[in-house]
Amino acid sequence: MDKQELGAFLRSRRERLRPEDAGLPAGPRRRTPGLRREEVAVLAHISTEYYVRLEQGRAPRPSAEVLAGIAGALRLTGAESDHLHVLAGTAPSRTGLHRRDVRRSIVALLDRMPQTAGFVLSAAFEVLAWNELAATVMEDFAAVPPRDRNLARRAFLRPVDGDATLFGVVDDGGFRHSAVQQLRAALARYPADPVVNGLVDELRAGSADFARLWERHDVEHAPMLRKSFRHPAVGEVTVDCDVLALTDRDQQLVLYSAPRGSRDAESLALLSVLGSRQVGEFR
Repeated sequence: MDKQELGAFLRSRRERLRPEDAGLPAGPRRRTPGLRREEVAVLAHISTEYYVRLEQGRAPRPSAEVLAGIAGALRLTGAESDHLHVLAGTAPSRTGLHRRDVRRSIVALLDRMPQTAGFVLSAAFEVLAWNELAATVMEDFAAVPPRDRNLARRAFLRPVDGDATLFGVVDDGGFRHSAVQQLRAALARYPADPVVNGLVDELRAGSADFARLWERHDVEHAPMLRKSFRHPAVGEVTVDCDVLALTDRDQQLVLYSAPRGSRDAESLALLSVLGSRQVGEFR
């Protein structure tokens, strides 16, 4: 616990707030900017004395519940709340929902990469946005309902008469293991999110493989740098797999590409020309 930094951070967040931001009357006799310490204490449901000691760097470590109350009183953002918990030496208490809205600039970026298959995944493995090449390499996501665009669900709960692999991936065992690890981490970040909870419950009940991996309690996952597909139109194609974290929304931008001049790059170029509709005739 960094008591001095914690106190300084609380003071800076308190002084930036206007009383009306917290639903309080401004009043004519405020001599200092922001809220008064006693007002923050009331909003956070703690004693004024304890809050004053926190700002002065003299209080013992607050609990996660107390910090959550202070974060709400000071109208902290998610990043600020996390920082507050880090300074106090406690794990953040998460009550929010994972985000599914993709930045418009990311959607536009996907469309500007004709030789790279790209898509955006939510924290719950939902495919939120994609470009035409991604639809051609994997599947036409626009043609299936949103529920069926979840890669974790597709990986573990494939129909009995469906493809034996996930989108023709030669070895998707690594993806399944990584998906379990990342879903466990997502559940820790969003314990009150019904979508994340429901997905984990569904996979544990419907897939013995998922249940087995879940019981290992792994949270560290190794990145998958390359991936091979057996594609019905071009045969086997191996791509570089780069995953970029979109930290502001807890999403991932996944990019499949191939070295220029390689046979795999030629295959991607051909798929780009064919498009998802023509490729659908091969499936």
